[in-house]
Amino acid sequence: MEFIRNHGRKGIAARRLVSVAAVAATVALLATGCASGSSSTSTGTDGAAAGDLSITFIPKQLNNPYTDVVLGGGKKGATEAGFGATQVVGPLEASASSQVSFINAETQAGTKVIVIAANDPDAVGPALTEARAGGAKIVAFDSDTNPKYRDVFISQVVAKDVALIQTKLISDQIGGSGEIAILSATANATNQNGWIKFMEEELASNPAYKDIKLVAKVYGDDDDTKSFQEAQGLLQAHPNLKGIISPTTVGIAATARYLSTSEYKGKVALTGLGLPNEMRPFVKDGTVTAFALWDPAQLGYVAAFAGKALVDGTITGKEGDKFTAGALGEKTVGADGLVVVGPPTTFTKDNIDEYDF
Repeated sequence: MEFIRNHGRKGIAARRLVSVAAVAATVALLATGCASGSSSTSTGTDGAAAGDLSITFIPKQLNNPYTDVVLGGGKKGATEAGFGATQVVGPLEASASSQVSFINAETQAGTKVIVIAANDPDAVGPALTEARAGGAKIVAFDSDTNPKYRDVFISQVVAKDVALIQTKLISDQIGGSGEIAILSATANATNQNGWIKFMEEELASNPAYKDIKLVAKVYGDDDDTKSFQEAQGLLQAHPNLKGIISPTTVGIAATARYLSTSEYKGKVALTGLGLPNEMRPFVKDGTVTAFALWDPAQLGYVAAFAGKALVDGTITGKEGDKFTAGALGEKTVGADGLVVVGPPTTFTKDNIDEYDF
């Protein structure tokens, strides 16, 4: 996490520029009638021609605080890696098929590298297959596609480690016993489902958690309003609930906001994956004791360098391939094209002010 401390304050301005450009472009599209249920944005770099080395990021959805940080790192990495044109396109709402039209457009444009966080591992498959047939390199990041549809996958951390840290955090906060629930993102999200699977296995197999009962799993679709409502619904439906795990930055922030002004503050524990800047007030006021995350900007940063290495032929995505990811150093491709960025960090009132993202 040293990269966060050294670059957090400088990098945040670049990330905000990506977010502002995305919002402005989206508003422009809506105003001219070019967008309806979903929308796209682009952030071109220095007027580069369409024929230059190009990379396009397709996140799960636009206008998501976590996504803004990831894309800020992606833009920085793309510039350092030598891409001439960088774009961000994607849907305003996260759904299984919402990314397909954007992939198709990039295929038609001849984009060299497509970096995607899949809302559904298989729904994007045919479109990505066509993109690869057209010569594009496919880098999945944050949320994986089916491995046969991409060249490499840039993962935050080892999936099981993400699950284990959240399971331990909730156990510590509820004293090792009681009812808990999970408030996730979309029902088809690869990363969320992988973490939840490991959580369930850990709860079932680890004697330390024998007195903890998972009573519900709900989905806020990475929408603030829906996540807030789902949190409220969980507490109404399960009066004995002692804790909530929300492995999504949107979900944990919305749940914390609900808890902070409710009768459940200080009685129902909340942990999961959150952004320090969003969660700081809830940690300071005692709503949340501890939560975890990695530096999201590193995902985009490493993904850009992986895309460049694929284009250059430095790597092909096979196990053992190595490439240099700028300031983050050498990365190694593991089994199934997996590249792990780094371990998660736990944030508490004692260290949260050290981070700015």
